[in-house]
Amino acid sequence: MFVGTGRPFELRAYPVPDPGPGEAVVRVLQANVCGSDLHMWRGELDLERLELPLPAVLGHEAVGEVVALGSGAERDAAGAPLAPGDRVVWRYFAPCGRCRSCMAGVTRACVDNHRFISQWRSADEPPHFVGPFATHLVLPPGHVAYRVPDGISDQAAAAANCALSEVVQALRTVGLRAGETFVVQGAGGLGLYACAVARSLGAGRIVVVDPVSERLELAREFGADAVVDVSTLPDPRDRVAAVKDATEGRGGDVVGEFVGHASAVAEGIRMVAPAGRYLEVGCIHAGTTFELDPAHLTLFNRSLISVVYYEPEALGEALAFLERTRDALPWERLFARRYPLEAIDDAFADADGRRVPRAALIPG
Repeated sequence: MFVGTGRPFELRAYPVPDPGPGEAVVRVLQANVCGSDLHMWRGELDLERLELPLPAVLGHEAVGEVVALGSGAERDAAGAPLAPGDRVVWRYFAPCGRCRSCMAGVTRACVDNHRFISQWRSADEPPHFVGPFATHLVLPPGHVAYRVPDGISDQAAAAANCALSEVVQALRTVGLRAGETFVVQGAGGLGLYACAVARSLGAGRIVVVDPVSERLELAREFGADAVVDVSTLPDPRDRVAAVKDATEGRGGDVVGEFVGHASAVAEGIRMVAPAGRYLEVGCIHAGTTFELDPAHLTLFNRSLISVVYYEPEALGEALAFLERTRDALPWERLFARRYPLEAIDDAFADADGRRVPRAALIPG
């Protein structure tokens, strides 16, 4: 349980409930520490200010095994039958289905999507198991879940419902086309998935920008043609120039921000080619700002497109992508270290210190 910024997590025990109508109870096999979890842990995304009932169970990027199904939950989102013992991934947020965005089919823009955090309830109250940093999770009625194909490992499947699905949705929304140059700011989990998906879409050249040499090496394995080590370039003007050099002087047809820090945005926009698109994905916590000369957009006919969350089909596409590439990409290298649930504080500290590409919790 997360009990507040700057405080250690607390481990508590409760009986696992039976599922109600439309619900599913899953045993968590692996739950990753995502960038948004770190934002909450640091207090950048202040759950108390958001009036989220505490204590909360954090986490959302996970894979689980079905333990029990309530009536009406016997099939996955693709219509395939579900049974105890099947592995599943689920959409970690629950759109309301009633607002104007939902009625228009853009459920990722639902005003209630923030309910993904501990299902917007206190974990002190039943069913208690409201987030995947736990041994079990109760999926609420109406959840979108997909059965995981047998050939996909738990390590690979765990990130399907957040980082990978988010990237699939983002590149679809920005309209990355075959032959276009794609610049990726940040070689963390999101950025590495972006490399892999962009390569599958036929991107002509992929350039990755990051300050950590080990992550840049991994980016090459996931599809990058060129990398820019910004640890050697403290001046943003030099970083922009290095990207221009790596893209025949033009910049990226699409430049994507996968860092999660506002300081990357202004220089990233200057890395965009004339008539190109800037894709904002990483910054999800309010209150951080940057200075921008709007002429850097208008004088070059650049566009700014932002994406958060995804539509249900993006999760299905993410699983299909993992199945196609399971032997072609080093998915296992994204999870350099896995931690027992009791070591969750260590997992967060290592993820925060960038000592692992993605920290993974194993509750069992």
